[in-house]
Amino acid sequence: MNHTVPSPVIPYRINWTYTTTIVLVHLLGLLALFPYLWSWIGFWVFVLGIHVFGQGITIGYHRLLTHRSFKTPKWVEHCFAILGICSMQDTPARWVSVHRVHHVHSDEVPDPHSPRVSFFWSHMGWLLFVNRQTYSAAGLERFAKDLLRDPFYMRLETNPFRQFFYALGQVPVYFALGFGASFFFSSELGAAFQLGLSLVVWGCIMRIIAVWHITWSVNSLSHVFGYQNYQTGEDSRNNWCVALLAAGEGWHNNHHQDQAAATVQHRWWELDLSYYEIKLLELLGLASDIIPPRQKRHQAYRQEPRGGEVADKETPSDTAVS
Repeated sequence: MNHTVPSPVIPYRINWTYTTTIVLVHLLGLLALFPYLWSWIGFWVFVLGIHVFGQGITIGYHRLLTHRSFKTPKWVEHCFAILGICSMQDTPARWVSVHRVHHVHSDEVPDPHSPRVSFFWSHMGWLLFVNRQTYSAAGLERFAKDLLRDPFYMRLETNPFRQFFYALGQVPVYFALGFGASFFFSSELGAAFQLGLSLVVWGCIMRIIAVWHITWSVNSLSHVFGYQNYQTGEDSRNNWCVALLAAGEGWHNNHHQDQAAATVQHRWWELDLSYYEIKLLELLGLASDIIPPRQKRHQAYRQEPRGGEVADKETPSDTAVS
């Protein structure tokens, strides 16, 4: 342990909402051990769901809401936000606030989840205790003020338990989809009931657990194991395993070097699937103003004369939003 926990965490107070939710969902995940609840359909819904709902975090919470690396119509933005909420990673404003604090104080004592405290702390331990800064009204006002201007996000903050409406609403939807699909093809109530439960366990509960640990691995594994393309003054690493699981997010050192860009692919083989999906949204007319990598931004500015001189300076998007 090289660092103490952030001072707003001391004295230690358990965050009962987060702790209870994390423990309960993991306990429910043990249902996956029962053969009755296994199905190949449930498994492939689980695999697909990791990517779809995970993009609510990667594309939605992170690249769109936190770093504003591209723009979308509000209804598209809110759809990504709902996917993030269904991943049970807190409200968009609170997630954004924590991540922006992380960038301002990365691997320093105020960082909410630095592995310099401990690996477990960075992975999930930081969620179990109350941090009076990141989740305070003052913290949200400072680090997520832009989100709070949107009535959709403000309603979630005035009643944080509203997010459970979306999260728990998944359960009957998954059950109904499994039950309905099975009954449509076989008309057997027993088989329909079994598939409905299988989709709840694998498509919902196990998917939430998987997306949790994939997201948390960016904070933990990608600050401990991997290589660095850049000396960024903190411990961010490029971790190919996390990048594979998190659709590009594991190229974390690249991201810390250029937070504003919509892509983290700095070498040809550092595949960033999330960026290509953002480009697909652009092709469909659902995304615009995609911020390119820093070198391309600088090249464009150098080629654009300003007052008879060549411009070569940082843009506001080159710094972390705070």
